[in-house]
Amino acid sequence: MSVRRADSLGGRAAIVGIGATEFSKDSGRSELKLAVEAVRTALDDAGLTPADVDGLVTFTMDTSPEITVAQAAGIGELSFFSRIHYGGGAACATVQQAALAVASGVADVVVCYRAFNERSGRRFGSGVQRREPTAEGTALGWNLPFGLLTPASWVAMAAQRYLHTYNLTPEAFGHVAVTDRRHAARNPAAYFYEKPITLADHAASRWIVEPLRLLDCCQETDGGQAIVVTSAERARDLPQPPAMIVAAAQGAGRAQEQMTSFYRDGLTGLPEMDVVARQLWRTSGLTPSDIDVGILYDHFTPFVLMQLEEFGFCGPGEAADFVADDALPLNTHGGQLGEAYLHGMNGIAEAVRQIRGTSVNQIFGAARTLVTAGTGVPTSGLILGTGD
Repeated sequence: MSVRRADSLGGRAAIVGIGATEFSKDSGRSELKLAVEAVRTALDDAGLTPADVDGLVTFTMDTSPEITVAQAAGIGELSFFSRIHYGGGAACATVQQAALAVASGVADVVVCYRAFNERSGRRFGSGVQRREPTAEGTALGWNLPFGLLTPASWVAMAAQRYLHTYNLTPEAFGHVAVTDRRHAARNPAAYFYEKPITLADHAASRWIVEPLRLLDCCQETDGGQAIVVTSAERARDLPQPPAMIVAAAQGAGRAQEQMTSFYRDGLTGLPEMDVVARQLWRTSGLTPSDIDVGILYDHFTPFVLMQLEEFGFCGPGEAADFVADDALPLNTHGGQLGEAYLHGMNGIAEAVRQIRGTSVNQIFGAARTLVTAGTGVPTSGLILGTGD
């Protein structure tokens, strides 16, 4: 694959199984147990057994190694195992790695997983507390002494510039929060089930780091999610309708840092997501008008708006109105703001449900879903389809 030409991965692999634990604030069990539960549930959904699996992919931040999950889940020999860096930016890339392994014949069935006690254990929203010396840490060191200690504070810098540039108020971000919570209110698996909000609720929520309010920031969740990937040919013989991987991409932009890319020419966009968008459109041959559902990474509401603009759904500064008009069904599971924060993996599962026709907020005739991973960091994205 290249940032300058289409790749040949599309259509060669499919997601055939999804499985998750419950989403909670205190799971009461180890992260390894969460991972194994999600993996087994996903395999059951796919009509496969642990003996069918020969590949595993997860995040570098996951505490449950591939070989340990394999042993605990009853999986035998592995011919492929891989980890993706950059936190939530890894979500869609785990599926891309699995698809690459399947398409090249390195593995037959690959399970992608992510499991953590992110609320009852290590809380990522608390920011930098202790860190081993690394080049990434050096980059953060230019910002930490000035009070930029948490993800919310890093995003707030770009969010403030976005509002200033386009003459908007923080209400622009509220449309994302309201949309996500509306969908979560109808999703029994969501933490905020039956708890919709209004723009007034958003405006009344307390400041976290101006211009971000509490309802602009995703929740913290304990749980696990797993995704099963196999070849397009094998997928046809399995019980679930396959979600074909139409296109998959990773992206890092120029002057990229991890959440603190403040020395770029501008702060009102997400260049790393532009790299992903160009590759997804180029490889799939699709355009924004072909997408039926958007599952956009929503750890913070401003970056949902910027993603819509990077993908070309609307012009710069126009995304708030785009969301307010419900121009694209967005985060129909409730997103990380409303359902659960699983580093974006639960969003991939929702994209699969839309393709299958089984979402609690099903969009009639959904045949193409766009999924994105974490923003502000090197990231990734997918287009899933019915294969028709």
